[in-house]
Amino acid sequence: MALSPIILIPARMGASRLPGKPLADIAGTPMIVRVLRQAQAAGVGPVAVAAADPEIVAMVEAAGGRAVLTDPDLPSGSDRIMAALGRLDPRGRHDAVINLQGDMPLVEPAIVAACAEVLAATPCDIATVVAPEASPADRDNPDVVKAVLAIEAHGRSGRALYFTRSRLYGEGPVWRHVGIYGYRPRALARFTAAPPSSLERREKLEQLRALELGLRIDAAVTASAPISVDTPADLAAARAAAEGGS
Repeated sequence: MALSPIILIPARMGASRLPGKPLADIAGTPMIVRVLRQAQAAGVGPVAVAAADPEIVAMVEAAGGRAVLTDPDLPSGSDRIMAALGRLDPRGRHDAVINLQGDMPLVEPAIVAACAEVLAATPCDIATVVAPEASPADRDNPDVVKAVLAIEAHGRSGRALYFTRSRLYGEGPVWRHVGIYGYRPRALARFTAAPPSSLERREKLEQLRALELGLRIDAAVTASAPISVDTPADLAAARAAAEGGS
């Protein structure tokens, strides 16, 4: 089924562990601009930044991109893209919304495209992405979110049964969740209208709200997870990787 997606990138300056990170310089380019360019390179659809702060809007527009200023008090990135979608697509012309986090400056365009492809190829309500664990240490790291999947026979995607920060019991692959989501608009509206669920509060993982609502999540399997910049150490790693690839 052919879809008409829009990619929205939520970004805010007030991240608790790394304030101001959307404008952090990475090999001469602000992080949010790098994410914008990677999203554009995916060729999935139009791209815009859902910004909580005017300085993010200014930076994106100076780079030739499109940005929408949203209420800075919105509780999550999902709420931010819902607000931006209402501004950018009031007539509902886009039947898929890709939520690409603004802290993945080196995300491969193919990963963004894979998320959109799962949404087009399956009856899921929400699509996302997983990658194999980077090392055995991931299994005990609560900052690494693990996805429990029912993998399809072809091995390229699977239905998500659960997400957890805990170690998984037994032998088998451990899938590391990559925080990219593709929503059907009705699923996004239902998700953002619902309060945080009990499992979401327990694990501090908002995708569990979707599962508790009965929404189906399918995941594309990719080769590796992109760097997600949440701490100064992550930023240093992203800078080193960007400089090494330039």
